[in-house]
Amino acid sequence: MLSEFELIRHYFTHPAPHTRLGVGDDAALVRVRPGMELVVTVDMLVAGTHFFPDADPRRLGHKALAVNLSDIAAMGATARWATLALALPRVEPAWLRAFASGFMRLARRHGVALIGGDTTRGPLAVSVQLLGEVPNGQALLRSGARAGDDIWVSGRLGDAAMAVAARKRRVKLEAHELRAALRRLDAPTPRLALGAQLRGIAGSAIDISDGLCADLGHICKRSQVSALIEFERLPVSAVARKRIDMPVVRAAVLAGGDDYELCFTARPERREAVRAAARRAGVPVTVVGRIERPMRRAQRVRVVDGSGRIMALGKGGYDHFG
Repeated sequence: MLSEFELIRHYFTHPAPHTRLGVGDDAALVRVRPGMELVVTVDMLVAGTHFFPDADPRRLGHKALAVNLSDIAAMGATARWATLALALPRVEPAWLRAFASGFMRLARRHGVALIGGDTTRGPLAVSVQLLGEVPNGQALLRSGARAGDDIWVSGRLGDAAMAVAARKRRVKLEAHELRAALRRLDAPTPRLALGAQLRGIAGSAIDISDGLCADLGHICKRSQVSALIEFERLPVSAVARKRIDMPVVRAAVLAGGDDYELCFTARPERREAVRAAARRAGVPVTVVGRIERPMRRAQRVRVVDGSGRIMALGKGGYDHFG
């Protein structure tokens, strides 16, 4: 059986460009380029909480990095370095080979160097810390939304949560529909190019990890505003559209989580600039509502249907301790 250090050397030691010192010492050494600020994020994925225990290891490796890349994208930053901590119930070479392949393929695609980490025996869990760079003073924040701003989202919403609902037998999908939804759940696409293109255009941004309403609520709280979403404007797949009257599907679109799309705000006069940025990034974007002044004794995020009636939201999003 491989020892801890043999495991790291065999599966997780790779060339680390733009790094003074990578895997092999007590800590790594990196050098941030002049005129840049360091952006740091970390996420943990735990079997049974964030992914199904039988998840494909290649896709899990991809997702473990992708969820952090999505945070970097929401800041308008460029991803540079990653560390990986991995708890394993047992050492299975085939599983590790597939996991490392998924992780490193996405890392290479975005120019990310794996520069360190840790492994231990325990219940399956993956923790990734990601470091990036953004030009001084240009990071996209949650605190920049203003009354009158458009609310935008990238891509489509709800498919990942529908995949979870299907696995739990709360909604029935055809086999090809389930495969497509599972791809959205297991292998999300971080919107790094879009985030970078939105610097200087968007007023605020966040990635949609815990559900649109919950994550937009974070923007509202930090910006001291409220938001109005028009449900019929929300971009959804054909699979979701034909089931949109089902409460479980509506909940997936509004509050399901695991979309890893960007939600951002911008002044109405910047609409063409936003669309041009999205074209350069190759990502579809949609205006779904507007930012309003804060309302007393009201939810920060309200959703209206096609008739203008307020929709009941129920649980607003994923809560790790809910």
